[in-house]
Amino acid sequence: MDTLTTLLLAFISIVLINNLVFTKFLGICPYLGVSGRIDMAFGMGLAVTFVVTLAGTLTFLLDHLILIPMNLEVTRYVCYILVIAGAVQLVEMYLRKFFPTLYDSFGIFLPLITTNCAILGLCLFINLWQIDNLLEAVVLSFGAGIGFTIAICIMAGIRENLDLADVPDALKGAPITLITAGLLSMAFMGFTGMIK
Repeated sequence: MDTLTTLLLAFISIVLINNLVFTKFLGICPYLGVSGRIDMAFGMGLAVTFVVTLAGTLTFLLDHLILIPMNLEVTRYVCYILVIAGAVQLVEMYLRKFFPTLYDSFGIFLPLITTNCAILGLCLFINLWQIDNLLEAVVLSFGAGIGFTIAICIMAGIRENLDLADVPDALKGAPITLITAGLLSMAFMGFTGMIK
């Protein structure tokens, strides 16, 4: 296969088929916590997309240029978390300066992007999947962010509609949200096996 086809299949795979939220169950805290309104969910999705793309790219370079040649693979977790924390600080400063209302609406969930397991998971998966091409690492990182954005926006849209629905009292709030998350996960698992 040529490079463009490989990159396109990798992108589609990480966005839909191997979506980190729906198939690996990573990033569930912001997925459930910030998906109450579509505008907040989209903003969080964009923030996570920026951070995961930057972190995936930088950790790939860090791994292949410094850690592996110097036999420092044991420090991967610490180095990856430092890179992710730096990227989150960039997002936080940008949002505070240019979008203060969005910054305020995120509350505690914006700094928690640092510990979002979807971002750290992707950085580790790039290593686990033995990706040795920078362009492929960038495409997978960006695709993971787009997949997260799609997941959180779908959930936010459903939750906004559930506010207008006649939900039994026993299922209002967290129970119906968790049921919805499970059904979405099962629906996306229907894509499994389409691309290897």
